[in-house]
Amino acid sequence: QVQLVESGGGLVQAGGSLRLSCAASGNILSINVMGWYREGPGKQRDLVASSTSGGSTDYADDVKGRFTISRDTSKNVVYLQMNNLKPDDTDVYYCNSIVKERGITDTYSYWGQGTQVTVSS
Repeated sequence: QVQLVESGGGLVQAGGSLRLSCAASGNILSINVMGWYREGPGKQRDLVASSTSGGSTDYADDVKGRFTISRDTSKNVVYLQMNNLKPDDTDVYYCNSIVKERGITDTYSYWGQGTQVTVSS
């Protein structure tokens, strides 16, 4: 079993910055992918940014140049640095990790509890 705990959300003015954190703990051998998602109009979860253990990153088009994802692999923590925030960035942000666990052959996907980001105009 693996748990993901998110922090760093809050209220910020347009043009400001926030830094989200997601810490994974539990029966972890390795984490293949960590990423951040936010809810779309139909409450689906859309990718904001992701990072693989090999160092590859991926970003949604509307956050490129403003958001940066990074990982502290030794601590199983992923960060999302959000700069030049816009009101359209307002959403609930969810952390996701694909984890290889000790003693278990398959990998499993885990979600954080979500953290609210609100950007005022």
